[in-house]
Amino acid sequence: MKIQAPKGTKDVLPEESYIWQYVEDKFRQICKLYGYEEVRFPTFEYTELFHRGVGETTDIVQKEMYTFLDKGGRSITLRPEGTASVARLFIEHGFASRSMPQRLYYIISAFRYENTQGGRYREFHQFGIENFGSKSPVTDAEIISLSYNFFASLGLDSIVVNINSIGCPVCRKDYVAKLKEYFQNHIDSLCQTCRQRLDKNPMRILDCKEDSCRLIAKEAPKPIEYLCDECKTHFEALKGYLDAAGVCYKVDLYIVRGLDYYTKTVFEIVDVVADKKLAICGGGRYDNLIEQIGGGSIPGIGFAIGVERLIMLLSQKGLIPQKPQVPQVFIATLGDLAVKKAFEIARDLRSAGISTVIEELSRSLKAQMRYADKMGCEFSVIIGEDEVSKGICKLKNMKTSAEEYVEINKLSEHIKSKI
Repeated sequence: MKIQAPKGTKDVLPEESYIWQYVEDKFRQICKLYGYEEVRFPTFEYTELFHRGVGETTDIVQKEMYTFLDKGGRSITLRPEGTASVARLFIEHGFASRSMPQRLYYIISAFRYENTQGGRYREFHQFGIENFGSKSPVTDAEIISLSYNFFASLGLDSIVVNINSIGCPVCRKDYVAKLKEYFQNHIDSLCQTCRQRLDKNPMRILDCKEDSCRLIAKEAPKPIEYLCDECKTHFEALKGYLDAAGVCYKVDLYIVRGLDYYTKTVFEIVDVVADKKLAICGGGRYDNLIEQIGGGSIPGIGFAIGVERLIMLLSQKGLIPQKPQVPQVFIATLGDLAVKKAFEIARDLRSAGISTVIEELSRSLKAQMRYADKMGCEFSVIIGEDEVSKGICKLKNMKTSAEEYVEINKLSEHIKSKI
């Protein structure tokens, strides 16, 4: 039997990995500009964290988590998202005693058992931002502005930010009661999953992807219609700050997000490809999450970006940069003395920032040149025992085939002037 990668996973090959490095570098740059610092955390956590943090009624917890018992009989889950883990990290390492707000970012892989489709995998990757300690709509606007400007830095100039408010626990009580009443009158038309959601979390019905449920949800009461004065003021202030930040946004009354910990502001960022909207970022405020998993009453807000979907979008829009040439220089050798000298030359070239490889298989010069050509090297350095004794080497331009002799001690400076 041929062993292959498991369904829903993907190998990243050299011809693609530079794209990942490109978007990761862009994300790190924007995080630095906004004063965010990186955190790293385990790939797996105790299952209870996601039950308490993500929510018992979510699809993630009910259907999608990779959960198993370890050898000690403890229930372990591969992380299905990043926010709950960062909240646990925040509590465990006493971040509450540090100056606020705390600005944190992460780049992770995560795991969900779901059907694979374009840009979605069972092992997938996320860029994430979490900000703890501020209830202000200024923070909401900063978070959204960061994500907006990140996509703009990648050349995505047609993105739209959709925002909504789903209120707080105070105003949500009346709303949930009205929502239950509405959906109870349409229960026969709801899918089986949404019938189960009706008692525990009817807001999740608004997020259902089944056509029948989506049709019913269109006429359902909207969270924004039941906001308390505090939530209304917060949402209006957010819109004003986004205007000041130059962020193009729309109010989308159907955004509720799929996780239980969200409060007040929720948002998505979408782009359009072939007349189809593609969500590439989602997030919102979660003022009660830290308290839900055993910490103090500390507000938070964040977002996550699906890396596979982002790269797919950049590819479809022709925004993938050209692959950098690696290596730039190949050193062809003839004889043992030349091999030893090649190590010295490679050391000098690499110290000068020039990507260099040396011959490793003792092939003929013709075979070595074919190899350098296949790698796409800009230059080949050719040395034999005669060149070593004279302190020179032959430098060949692989594109023009032009050749010249160069003193070895001046080679790195000479190549750098030509690259």
